[in-house]
Amino acid sequence: MSNFNSQMDILFFIGIAIILGFIGGRFSNLLKFPGVTGYLLVGVILGSSVFKIFSLELLDKIGVFNDLALGVVAFIIGSEMQMSTLRKMGRGIITIIFSESFGAFLLVALGVYLLTHKLYVALIFGAIAPASAPAGTVAVLQEYKAKGPLTSALYAVVGLDDGLAIMIYAIAAALAKLFLTGSTVSFLNIVGGSFIEILGAIVLGGLMGITFGYFIRKLKGKDGVLAISLAVILICIGLSKYFHLSLILSNLSLGMVFANLFPLANRRAYQAIQSITLPIYIIFFVIAGAHLQIKLLPATGFIGLIYTICRTSGLIGGAFFGATISKQDPAIRKYLGFGILSQAGVAIGLAILVTREFGPLGKAGQDLAILVINIIAATTIIFEIIGPIATKFAISKAGEMNKAK
Repeated sequence: MSNFNSQMDILFFIGIAIILGFIGGRFSNLLKFPGVTGYLLVGVILGSSVFKIFSLELLDKIGVFNDLALGVVAFIIGSEMQMSTLRKMGRGIITIIFSESFGAFLLVALGVYLLTHKLYVALIFGAIAPASAPAGTVAVLQEYKAKGPLTSALYAVVGLDDGLAIMIYAIAAALAKLFLTGSTVSFLNIVGGSFIEILGAIVLGGLMGITFGYFIRKLKGKDGVLAISLAVILICIGLSKYFHLSLILSNLSLGMVFANLFPLANRRAYQAIQSITLPIYIIFFVIAGAHLQIKLLPATGFIGLIYTICRTSGLIGGAFFGATISKQDPAIRKYLGFGILSQAGVAIGLAILVTREFGPLGKAGQDLAILVINIIAATTIIFEIIGPIATKFAISKAGEMNKAK
């Protein structure tokens, strides 16, 4: 099979992913599950867990599609974040983001500490817990044409909480190194570096949003709008990677600035981009599923179980608490936490960062790195499958399905 992979063109496999993913999504719909679930399971079947058609070498070659999908998702989230809607939510949305993020951090850290009695291990797992995967949530919201207070809140939360997650990780990792090695760590440098990364992404996206708006409002015709919109997203992705900024935050900023300064042009661009999202989503989730290795699940042990239970409880409980004290709509209070359970790219990225930062710190650091990458890779399988299903449950209970025109 490896010889077959090496001989066939990469576009052949992309075509296979789209066709089989589409069929899997339709089959998933027949079983009353979101299409995303079907895309993921097709990826698992094609990946190293079953038929090994999508080898790790092949997945590395087509990884650029992940960046494209995340950029498009972030742009769509930003386009949905109208200042008028955010003003209605007031400070409540910030309260929810802090509450659900720190709820997940604290519960996971406490649970892992009670199990391992190692504070540095607890801090790292707690720090990774708040990271979400906006693609799964957004794909479900768009598939079911969701609209309403809960949907608006979900777009805002999954778009913004990754920035906070990066800051939480920076502080927790610094503390973990202190407890692991006993050496002093410059919090100012670590936190300052994360702050610059976040601020840089916001500024980059904002500047591109302004430039994009002035240029595209003069265009006529759907084809031209689609071409330029996609080109700007790709440029923003490329610049973000070149300057080591978050491509999710930069494209979110791009979409948000563009949507609020140029609402009429944004509507045209949003509709144009939306017209090509289905194959992009299918490729993204089939690739994500192909990366998942089912054999890792038994290796999670009690730490994986504690991480899964505590993260789920922390996000749902934290979102409920934040929405309650900020007096949000009842649908947001009851169901928002169910819509933010997906976890993938950012969490895996942080886990890889742990291997780089803690691997050189002796045997304890190496053991931590191996533990984290395996547990996070395994629990990603769980959260990527239950996350979209939970999102559908949330918007269904809130009565917001099939409301968008």
